[in-house]
Amino acid sequence: MIQLRFEKGTLVVKSNFKLPHTVWDMRSGCYRCLPMFYGDLIEYLKLSKLDYEDAVLNVPPMPNLTCTVTLRDYQKDALHTWLQTRNGVLVLPTGAGKTVIGIKAISVLKAPALVVVPTLELVKQWKRELEKAFGINVGTYSGEGHVLKPITVATYDTAYLRAEELGNRFLFLLFDEVHHLPSPGYANIAEMFVAPYRLGLTATYEREDGLHKELERLVGGKVYEIGIDKLKGKHLAEYTTRKIVTDLTDDERKEYERDHVVFTEFLKEKHIILKSPKDFRLLVMRSGRDPRAREALLARNRARRIALNSQSKLHALSEILDKHSGERMIIFTEHNSLVYAISKEFLIPAITHTTEKEERAEILEYFRSGKYRIIVTSKVLEEGIDVPEASVGVILSGSGSKREYKQRLGRILRKKEGKLAILYEIVSKGTTEVGIARRRKHVTE
Repeated sequence: MIQLRFEKGTLVVKSNFKLPHTVWDMRSGCYRCLPMFYGDLIEYLKLSKLDYEDAVLNVPPMPNLTCTVTLRDYQKDALHTWLQTRNGVLVLPTGAGKTVIGIKAISVLKAPALVVVPTLELVKQWKRELEKAFGINVGTYSGEGHVLKPITVATYDTAYLRAEELGNRFLFLLFDEVHHLPSPGYANIAEMFVAPYRLGLTATYEREDGLHKELERLVGGKVYEIGIDKLKGKHLAEYTTRKIVTDLTDDERKEYERDHVVFTEFLKEKHIILKSPKDFRLLVMRSGRDPRAREALLARNRARRIALNSQSKLHALSEILDKHSGERMIIFTEHNSLVYAISKEFLIPAITHTTEKEERAEILEYFRSGKYRIIVTSKVLEEGIDVPEASVGVILSGSGSKREYKQRLGRILRKKEGKLAILYEIVSKGTTEVGIARRRKHVTE
Protein backbone atom coordinates (compact mmCIF):
# COMPACT_ATOMS: atom_id res chain seq x y z
CA MET A 1 0.00 0.00 0.00
CA ILE A 2 1.18 3.50 -0.79
CA GLN A 3 1.93 5.57 2.32
CA LEU A 4 2.14 9.36 2.63
CA ARG A 5 3.42 11.41 5.54
CA PHE A 6 4.75 14.90 6.22
CA GLU A 7 8.37 15.21 7.32
CA LYS A 8 10.17 18.53 7.90
CA GLY A 9 8.78 20.43 4.96
CA THR A 10 8.50 17.56 2.45
CA LEU A 11 6.06 14.75 1.70
CA VAL A 12 7.48 11.27 2.14
CA VAL A 13 5.86 8.85 -0.33
CA LYS A 14 6.38 5.12 0.27
CA SER A 15 5.61 3.56 -3.11
CA ASN A 16 6.99 0.85 -5.38
CA PHE A 17 6.73 3.16 -8.38
CA LYS A 18 7.05 6.85 -9.15
CA LEU A 19 3.99 9.03 -8.71
CA PRO A 20 3.42 12.51 -10.23
CA HIS A 21 5.62 15.29 -8.75
CA THR A 22 7.76 12.81 -6.78
CA VAL A 23 11.53 12.30 -6.98
CA TRP A 24 13.59 9.44 -5.59
CA ASP A 25 15.58 10.21 -2.44
CA MET A 26 18.53 7.83 -2.26
CA ARG A 27 19.38 8.76 1.34
CA SER A 28 16.04 7.65 2.80
CA GLY A 29 15.16 5.09 0.15
CA CYS A 30 11.77 6.56 -0.71
CA TYR A 31 10.08 9.08 -2.98
CA ARG A 32 9.54 12.67 -1.90
CA CYS A 33 7.68 15.69 -3.25
CA LEU A 34 6.95 19.27 -2.29
CA PRO A 35 3.98 19.54 0.11
CA MET A 36 2.25 21.99 -2.24
CA PHE A 37 1.48 19.00 -4.51
CA TYR A 38 -0.38 17.14 -1.75
CA GLY A 39 -3.82 17.89 -3.21
CA ASP A 40 -2.77 16.85 -6.71
CA LEU A 41 -1.26 13.63 -5.36
CA ILE A 42 -4.39 12.65 -3.42
CA GLU A 43 -6.57 13.40 -6.44
CA TYR A 44 -4.34 11.23 -8.65
CA LEU A 45 -4.49 8.32 -6.17
CA LYS A 46 -8.27 8.53 -5.95
CA LEU A 47 -8.77 8.73 -9.71
CA SER A 48 -6.35 5.83 -10.21
CA LYS A 49 -8.18 3.82 -7.53
CA LEU A 50 -4.89 3.03 -5.80
CA ASP A 51 -4.86 1.98 -2.16
CA TYR A 52 -3.08 4.48 0.03
CA GLU A 53 -2.63 5.49 3.64
CA ASP A 54 -2.66 9.23 4.28
CA ALA A 55 -0.86 10.31 7.47
CA VAL A 56 0.03 13.79 6.23
CA LEU A 57 -2.41 16.13 7.96
CA ASN A 58 -2.23 17.21 11.58
CA VAL A 59 -4.81 19.99 11.58
CA PRO A 60 -6.47 21.39 14.72
CA PRO A 61 -10.25 20.95 15.05
CA MET A 62 -12.24 23.93 13.81
CA PRO A 63 -14.78 25.63 16.06
CA ASN A 64 -18.22 26.46 14.72
CA LEU A 65 -17.87 29.75 12.89
CA THR A 66 -20.54 32.38 12.58
CA CYS A 67 -19.48 35.35 10.48
CA THR A 68 -20.79 38.86 11.06
CA VAL A 69 -19.34 40.52 7.95
CA THR A 70 -21.38 41.41 4.87
CA LEU A 71 -19.98 41.91 1.39
CA ARG A 72 -20.55 44.59 -1.24
CA ASP A 73 -21.55 43.46 -4.73
CA TYR A 74 -18.02 43.53 -6.17
CA GLN A 75 -16.68 41.72 -3.09
CA LYS A 76 -19.28 39.00 -3.59
CA ASP A 77 -18.26 38.72 -7.25
CA ALA A 78 -14.59 38.42 -6.28
CA LEU A 79 -15.25 35.71 -3.68
CA HIS A 80 -17.63 33.81 -5.96
CA THR A 81 -15.00 33.76 -8.71
CA TRP A 82 -12.31 32.52 -6.33
CA LEU A 83 -14.58 29.77 -4.94
CA GLN A 84 -14.82 28.18 -8.40
CA THR A 85 -11.30 26.76 -7.92
CA ARG A 86 -10.42 27.87 -4.37
CA ASN A 87 -7.07 29.03 -5.70
CA GLY A 88 -5.90 32.34 -7.10
CA VAL A 89 -5.33 36.04 -6.51
CA LEU A 90 -7.89 38.83 -6.08
CA VAL A 91 -6.69 42.30 -7.08
CA LEU A 92 -8.59 45.21 -5.52
CA PRO A 93 -7.55 48.80 -4.73
CA THR A 94 -6.42 49.90 -1.29
CA GLY A 95 -9.52 50.67 0.76
CA ALA A 96 -11.77 48.32 -1.23
CA GLY A 97 -12.11 45.79 1.61
CA LYS A 98 -9.75 42.93 0.79
CA THR A 99 -9.62 41.91 4.46
CA VAL A 100 -13.40 41.47 4.56
CA ILE A 101 -13.26 39.13 1.55
CA GLY A 102 -10.54 37.08 3.23
CA ILE A 103 -12.58 36.75 6.42
CA LYS A 104 -15.64 35.67 4.44
CA ALA A 105 -13.56 33.07 2.57
CA ILE A 106 -12.48 31.54 5.89
CA SER A 107 -16.10 31.41 7.05
CA VAL A 108 -17.19 29.66 3.83
CA LEU A 109 -14.41 27.05 3.84
CA LYS A 110 -14.61 26.39 7.60
CA ALA A 111 -11.09 24.94 7.38
CA PRO A 112 -8.01 25.61 9.53
CA ALA A 113 -6.45 28.73 8.03
CA LEU A 114 -3.10 30.49 8.16
CA VAL A 115 -3.13 34.17 7.19
CA VAL A 116 0.33 35.35 6.07
CA VAL A 117 1.10 39.08 6.19
CA PRO A 118 4.25 41.20 5.68
CA THR A 119 4.31 43.25 8.92
CA LEU A 120 3.66 43.02 12.65
CA GLU A 121 1.13 45.83 12.28
CA LEU A 122 -0.88 43.68 9.88
CA VAL A 123 -0.63 40.68 12.22
CA LYS A 124 -2.36 42.77 14.89
CA GLN A 125 -4.86 44.21 12.43
CA TRP A 126 -5.88 40.81 11.02
CA LYS A 127 -6.05 39.25 14.50
CA ARG A 128 -8.31 42.08 15.67
CA GLU A 129 -10.62 41.85 12.65
CA LEU A 130 -10.81 38.03 12.72
CA GLU A 131 -11.63 37.93 16.43
CA LYS A 132 -14.26 40.62 15.93
CA ALA A 133 -15.85 38.70 13.03
CA PHE A 134 -15.80 35.20 14.55
CA GLY A 135 -15.76 35.79 18.31
CA ILE A 136 -12.87 33.33 18.83
CA ASN A 137 -9.24 33.53 19.89
CA VAL A 138 -6.88 33.81 16.91
CA GLY A 139 -3.30 32.59 17.06
CA THR A 140 -0.23 34.53 15.94
CA TYR A 141 3.22 33.50 14.74
CA SER A 142 5.71 36.35 14.61
CA GLY A 143 8.87 37.63 16.20
CA GLU A 144 6.76 38.50 19.24
CA GLY A 145 5.68 34.91 19.96
CA HIS A 146 4.12 31.70 18.68
CA VAL A 147 0.54 30.73 19.53
CA LEU A 148 -1.09 28.13 17.28
CA LYS A 149 -4.87 28.20 16.81
CA PRO A 150 -7.23 26.85 14.09
CA ILE A 151 -7.07 30.34 12.62
CA THR A 152 -3.58 31.83 12.93
CA VAL A 153 -1.91 34.96 11.55
CA ALA A 154 1.82 34.91 10.76
CA THR A 155 4.38 37.20 9.20
CA TYR A 156 6.04 36.08 5.98
CA ASP A 157 9.35 35.85 7.84
CA THR A 158 8.03 33.55 10.57
CA ALA A 159 5.94 31.42 8.19
CA TYR A 160 9.11 30.84 6.17
CA LEU A 161 11.24 29.99 9.22
CA ARG A 162 8.56 27.72 10.71
CA ALA A 163 7.32 26.03 7.54
CA GLU A 164 8.79 22.66 8.54
CA GLU A 165 6.64 22.52 11.68
CA LEU A 166 3.51 24.29 10.38
CA GLY A 167 3.34 22.91 6.85
CA ASN A 168 0.74 20.21 7.60
CA ARG A 169 -1.34 22.13 10.17
CA PHE A 170 -3.62 24.11 7.81
CA LEU A 171 -5.90 23.49 4.84
CA PHE A 172 -6.21 27.13 3.79
CA LEU A 173 -3.40 29.61 3.10
CA LEU A 174 -4.37 33.27 2.77
CA PHE A 175 -1.58 35.58 1.60
CA ASP A 176 -2.19 39.28 2.22
CA GLU A 177 -0.07 41.60 0.03
CA VAL A 178 0.63 38.48 -2.02
CA HIS A 179 3.04 40.31 -4.33
CA HIS A 180 5.64 39.64 -1.59
CA LEU A 181 5.30 35.87 -2.00
CA PRO A 182 7.51 35.36 -5.09
CA SER A 183 10.44 37.01 -3.32
CA PRO A 184 13.47 34.73 -2.75
CA GLY A 185 12.81 32.64 0.35
CA TYR A 186 9.15 33.54 0.76
CA ALA A 187 8.21 31.33 -2.20
CA ASN A 188 9.20 28.37 0.01
CA ILE A 189 6.18 29.11 2.21
CA ALA A 190 3.83 28.17 -0.61
CA GLU A 191 5.96 25.15 -1.55
CA MET A 192 6.30 23.71 1.97
CA PHE A 193 2.64 23.87 3.03
CA VAL A 194 0.16 21.15 2.06
CA ALA A 195 -2.86 23.51 2.16
CA PRO A 196 -4.90 22.83 -1.01
CA TYR A 197 -6.91 26.07 -0.73
CA ARG A 198 -4.96 29.26 -1.46
CA LEU A 199 -6.03 32.89 -1.72
CA GLY A 200 -3.84 35.88 -2.53
CA LEU A 201 -4.92 39.49 -1.90
CA THR A 202 -3.19 42.56 -3.29
CA ALA A 203 -3.74 45.99 -4.78
CA THR A 204 -0.61 45.63 -6.94
CA TYR A 205 -0.27 42.27 -8.69
CA GLU A 206 2.64 43.03 -11.02
CA ARG A 207 6.22 43.22 -9.75
CA GLU A 208 8.93 45.27 -11.43
CA ASP A 209 11.19 42.19 -11.56
CA GLY A 210 8.55 40.09 -13.31
CA LEU A 211 8.40 37.49 -10.53
CA HIS A 212 4.61 37.88 -10.26
CA LYS A 213 4.53 35.20 -12.97
CA GLU A 214 5.48 32.75 -10.18
CA LEU A 215 2.15 33.37 -8.44
CA GLU A 216 0.42 31.09 -10.96
CA ARG A 217 2.49 28.18 -9.61
CA LEU A 218 2.51 29.16 -5.94
CA VAL A 219 -1.05 30.25 -5.23
CA GLY A 220 -2.88 30.42 -8.56
CA GLY A 221 -2.99 33.25 -11.06
CA LYS A 222 -5.09 36.39 -11.09
CA VAL A 223 -8.76 35.34 -11.02
CA TYR A 224 -10.42 38.69 -10.32
CA GLU A 225 -9.43 42.33 -10.71
CA ILE A 226 -11.26 45.61 -10.36
CA GLY A 227 -9.68 49.04 -10.72
CA ILE A 228 -10.03 52.28 -8.80
CA ASP A 229 -12.03 53.94 -11.57
CA LYS A 230 -14.74 51.26 -11.33
CA LEU A 231 -15.23 51.94 -7.60
CA LYS A 232 -14.70 55.68 -7.25
CA GLY A 233 -17.74 57.70 -6.33
CA LYS A 234 -19.75 54.80 -4.87
CA HIS A 235 -17.32 52.76 -2.78
CA LEU A 236 -14.18 54.90 -2.95
CA ALA A 237 -13.76 58.66 -2.95
CA GLU A 238 -13.97 60.64 -6.16
CA TYR A 239 -10.46 61.81 -6.91
CA THR A 240 -8.29 63.82 -9.23
CA THR A 241 -4.54 63.87 -9.84
CA ARG A 242 -2.50 66.98 -10.56
CA LYS A 243 1.08 67.20 -11.73
CA ILE A 244 3.14 70.25 -10.81
CA VAL A 245 6.37 70.79 -12.75
CA THR A 246 9.03 72.85 -10.99
CA ASP A 247 12.38 74.20 -12.19
CA LEU A 248 15.68 73.20 -10.68
CA THR A 249 17.74 76.08 -9.33
CA ASP A 250 20.68 77.14 -11.49
CA ASP A 251 23.16 75.31 -9.28
CA GLU A 252 20.97 72.19 -9.16
CA ARG A 253 20.59 72.25 -12.95
CA LYS A 254 24.37 72.40 -13.48
CA GLU A 255 24.98 69.50 -11.10
CA TYR A 256 22.13 67.46 -12.59
CA GLU A 257 23.30 67.92 -16.18
CA ARG A 258 26.90 67.12 -15.31
CA ASP A 259 26.04 63.85 -13.59
CA HIS A 260 23.29 62.90 -16.05
CA VAL A 261 25.71 63.26 -18.98
CA VAL A 262 28.27 60.99 -17.26
CA PHE A 263 25.64 58.28 -16.98
CA THR A 264 24.08 58.58 -20.44
CA GLU A 265 27.44 58.85 -22.21
CA PHE A 266 28.58 55.62 -20.58
CA LEU A 267 25.42 53.83 -21.74
CA LYS A 268 25.88 55.19 -25.25
CA GLU A 269 29.56 54.22 -25.41
CA LYS A 270 28.89 50.66 -24.20
CA HIS A 271 25.71 50.29 -26.31
CA ILE A 272 23.63 49.57 -23.21
CA ILE A 273 19.85 49.99 -23.41
CA LEU A 274 17.90 49.92 -20.14
CA LYS A 275 14.44 48.62 -20.97
CA SER A 276 13.63 46.64 -17.83
CA PRO A 277 14.59 46.21 -14.16
CA LYS A 278 16.60 43.16 -15.24
CA ASP A 279 18.75 45.33 -17.53
CA PHE A 280 19.41 47.70 -14.64
CA ARG A 281 20.35 44.82 -12.30
CA LEU A 282 22.87 43.61 -14.88
CA LEU A 283 24.39 47.09 -14.94
CA VAL A 284 24.64 47.08 -11.14
CA MET A 285 26.38 43.70 -11.26
CA ARG A 286 28.77 45.04 -13.90
CA SER A 287 29.65 47.98 -11.66
CA GLY A 288 31.18 45.51 -9.21
CA ARG A 289 33.98 44.72 -11.65
CA ASP A 290 34.02 47.76 -13.94
CA PRO A 291 35.14 51.05 -12.29
CA ARG A 292 33.61 53.13 -15.10
CA ALA A 293 30.25 51.42 -14.70
CA ARG A 294 30.42 52.16 -10.98
CA GLU A 295 31.27 55.80 -11.68
CA ALA A 296 28.32 56.04 -14.10
CA LEU A 297 25.89 54.54 -11.56
CA LEU A 298 27.07 56.88 -8.83
CA ALA A 299 26.60 59.84 -11.21
CA ARG A 300 23.11 58.59 -12.07
CA ASN A 301 22.23 58.35 -8.38
CA ARG A 302 23.51 61.87 -7.70
CA ALA A 303 21.47 63.27 -10.60
CA ARG A 304 18.36 61.43 -9.44
CA ARG A 305 18.82 62.69 -5.88
CA ILE A 306 19.04 66.28 -7.14
CA ALA A 307 15.83 65.89 -9.18
CA LEU A 308 13.93 64.21 -6.35
CA ASN A 309 15.02 66.60 -3.61
CA SER A 310 15.05 69.93 -5.42
CA GLN A 311 14.57 73.03 -3.24
CA SER A 312 11.95 74.35 -5.65
CA LYS A 313 9.70 71.44 -4.69
CA LEU A 314 9.50 72.84 -1.18
CA HIS A 315 8.14 76.12 -2.57
CA ALA A 316 5.44 74.19 -4.47
CA LEU A 317 4.65 72.20 -1.34
CA SER A 318 4.27 75.43 0.65
CA GLU A 319 1.61 76.61 -1.81
CA ILE A 320 -0.26 73.29 -1.53
CA LEU A 321 -0.18 73.50 2.27
CA ASP A 322 -1.67 76.99 2.14
CA LYS A 323 -4.33 75.95 -0.37
CA HIS A 324 -5.46 72.94 1.67
CA SER A 325 -5.08 74.42 5.13
CA GLY A 326 -7.07 72.39 7.66
CA GLU A 327 -7.40 69.29 5.45
CA ARG A 328 -5.87 65.94 6.32
CA MET A 329 -2.79 65.35 4.17
CA ILE A 330 -0.03 62.75 3.67
CA ILE A 331 3.26 63.82 2.05
CA PHE A 332 5.32 61.05 0.42
CA THR A 333 9.02 61.22 -0.43
CA GLU A 334 11.74 58.82 -1.51
CA HIS A 335 14.57 59.85 0.83
CA ASN A 336 14.63 60.26 4.59
CA SER A 337 16.72 63.42 4.23
CA LEU A 338 13.83 65.16 2.46
CA VAL A 339 11.36 63.87 5.05
CA TYR A 340 13.35 65.52 7.82
CA ALA A 341 13.88 68.71 5.80
CA ILE A 342 10.10 69.03 5.29
CA SER A 343 9.42 68.16 8.90
CA LYS A 344 11.84 70.85 10.11
CA GLU A 345 10.76 73.59 7.70
CA PHE A 346 6.99 73.14 8.06
CA LEU A 347 6.84 71.62 11.58
CA ILE A 348 5.17 68.43 10.32
CA PRO A 349 5.40 65.09 12.19
CA ALA A 350 7.63 62.63 10.30
CA ILE A 351 7.57 58.84 10.01
CA THR A 352 10.49 56.87 8.51
CA HIS A 353 11.80 53.33 8.97
CA THR A 354 13.92 54.64 11.87
CA THR A 355 10.91 55.99 13.78
CA GLU A 356 10.35 54.00 16.98
CA LYS A 357 7.23 51.83 17.01
CA GLU A 358 5.66 53.69 19.94
CA GLU A 359 6.31 57.09 18.35
CA ARG A 360 4.86 55.95 15.03
CA ALA A 361 1.73 54.61 16.75
CA GLU A 362 1.32 57.90 18.60
CA ILE A 363 1.69 59.98 15.41
CA LEU A 364 -0.86 57.85 13.56
CA GLU A 365 -3.29 58.02 16.48
CA TYR A 366 -2.99 61.81 16.61
CA PHE A 367 -3.46 61.87 12.83
CA ARG A 368 -6.57 59.70 13.18
CA SER A 369 -8.05 61.89 15.90
CA GLY A 370 -7.34 65.11 14.03
CA LYS A 371 -4.76 66.47 16.46
CA TYR A 372 -2.28 66.22 13.59
CA ARG A 373 -3.62 67.23 10.17
CA ILE A 374 -0.47 66.46 8.14
CA ILE A 375 2.26 63.81 8.24
CA VAL A 376 5.30 63.27 6.03
CA THR A 377 6.79 59.86 5.33
CA SER A 378 9.19 57.87 3.17
CA LYS A 379 7.77 54.53 2.00
CA VAL A 380 6.80 53.02 5.37
CA LEU A 381 3.11 53.98 5.07
CA GLU A 382 2.63 52.61 1.56
CA GLU A 383 1.42 49.19 2.72
CA GLY A 384 1.19 46.98 5.77
CA ILE A 385 -0.07 49.71 8.11
CA ASP A 386 -3.62 50.79 8.85
CA VAL A 387 -3.29 54.48 7.96
CA PRO A 388 -6.09 56.90 8.92
CA GLU A 389 -7.97 58.50 6.04
CA ALA A 390 -6.71 61.63 4.31
CA SER A 391 -8.15 63.66 1.46
CA VAL A 392 -4.92 65.11 0.05
CA GLY A 393 -1.73 63.30 -0.95
CA VAL A 394 1.49 64.90 -2.17
CA ILE A 395 4.29 62.97 -3.88
CA LEU A 396 7.52 64.94 -3.84
CA SER A 397 9.69 62.07 -4.97
CA GLY A 398 9.32 58.37 -5.63
CA SER A 399 10.75 55.32 -7.35
CA GLY A 400 8.44 55.78 -10.32
CA SER A 401 6.96 52.29 -10.03
CA LYS A 402 3.27 51.78 -10.81
CA ARG A 403 2.89 49.79 -7.59
CA GLU A 404 4.21 52.62 -5.44
CA TYR A 405 1.96 55.14 -7.18
CA LYS A 406 -1.15 52.96 -6.71
CA GLN A 407 -0.37 52.42 -3.04
CA ARG A 408 0.04 56.14 -2.42
CA LEU A 409 -3.14 56.98 -4.31
CA GLY A 410 -4.98 54.33 -2.30
CA ARG A 411 -4.13 56.13 0.93
CA ILE A 412 -6.51 58.99 0.09
CA LEU A 413 -9.40 57.03 -1.42
CA ARG A 414 -11.48 56.05 1.58
CA LYS A 415 -15.04 57.20 0.94
CA LYS A 416 -15.86 60.66 2.33
CA GLU A 417 -19.26 62.11 1.47
CA GLY A 418 -19.01 65.20 -0.70
CA LYS A 419 -15.22 65.22 -0.56
CA LEU A 420 -12.95 65.11 -3.61
CA ALA A 421 -9.59 63.45 -2.96
CA ILE A 422 -6.56 65.05 -4.63
CA LEU A 423 -3.15 63.52 -5.30
CA TYR A 424 -0.43 65.98 -6.27
CA GLU A 425 2.81 64.88 -7.89
CA ILE A 426 5.61 67.43 -7.92
CA VAL A 427 8.30 66.67 -10.52
CA SER A 428 11.43 68.51 -11.63
CA LYS A 429 11.30 69.95 -15.16
CA GLY A 430 13.81 68.61 -17.69
CA THR A 431 14.63 65.46 -15.67
CA THR A 432 13.78 61.77 -15.93
CA GLU A 433 10.97 62.33 -13.38
CA VAL A 434 8.76 63.90 -16.04
CA GLY A 435 9.00 60.88 -18.36
CA ILE A 436 8.29 58.47 -15.50
CA ALA A 437 5.13 60.37 -14.52
CA ARG A 438 3.95 60.33 -18.14
CA ARG A 439 4.46 56.56 -18.52
CA ARG A 440 2.44 55.94 -15.35
CA LYS A 441 -0.61 57.80 -16.63
CA HIS A 442 -3.14 54.96 -16.74
CA VAL A 443 -2.28 52.94 -13.64
CA THR A 444 -5.73 53.35 -12.05
CA GLU A 445 -7.73 51.71 -14.81
